[in-house]
Amino acid sequence: MRDLYEGARAGRELALMGAIFALAPVIAPTVGGVLQSAFGWRANFGVLALIGVAAVLLVWRLLPETLRARAADPPGVAAMLAAYREILRSRVFLAYLSLIAASFGGVFAWISASSFVLQELYGLTPLWFGFAFATASLGFLTGSVLATRAVMRLGLDRTIGLGAILLALGGLGSLAAVWLGDSVVPIVAAVALYACGMGLVQPQTIAGALMPFPHRAGAASSLVGVAQMGSATLVGIAVGLALGASAWPLAVPLAALGLLTLLIWVTTRELRAKARDARG
Repeated sequence: MRDLYEGARAGRELALMGAIFALAPVIAPTVGGVLQSAFGWRANFGVLALIGVAAVLLVWRLLPETLRARAADPPGVAAMLAAYREILRSRVFLAYLSLIAASFGGVFAWISASSFVLQELYGLTPLWFGFAFATASLGFLTGSVLATRAVMRLGLDRTIGLGAILLALGGLGSLAAVWLGDSVVPIVAAVALYACGMGLVQPQTIAGALMPFPHRAGAASSLVGVAQMGSATLVGIAVGLALGASAWPLAVPLAALGLLTLLIWVTTRELRAKARDARG
């Protein structure tokens, strides 16, 4: 993406990709629930294998190279480490990376806890769990679609800010849902609001992180992936250890990470604005 687009346009295209990606968690849980109910849990792995083979063939046959010019540095471990050092010295990149890691961690609190909380504590069947998960995922699809329009009018930073507010509200809503009652509906609604914020935040923060490094886009993108997966791993472990007789291990990380994302956005806004002005 960084090879082809810059600024708000890059954020728009990433948001469009996010909207396409969002179809998977909307459709897949329901399909998985149907497959499990009809053919047993092994059927899901057979379908995954077929999808994987199809993806390899599509990439091999249809995906073109977007890099316009090869890097001057020879490939190797030394060049890779030098690229990482250059990128990690950037305070602006670290600000965007923090936004990415914090917001993404909340998603994995939901992914890690949702099957246990919704099925074991709230009594949903696998099929109804699929419907509930898909409903929450519609929030991400909605946020991604909104971002394709909002970023061209508001710019990267204000779109991120709008998403961060929704992350915080969704996280606080999950706390209220757990505290107020035994219904699964308020929890799913709160997570959908959080996911909507994710659809606004993630594409724009990734675009912002990659913008300063047109010559190191691959290295910067890999560090973004490390931040996402590292945050997901830590949150997933913490949630797994805390799960028990209540849904609090789901709600508390959502609220904490949603509020943390908003706090990072507020406290680093001036830093990111200066970098944006410097690039023109």
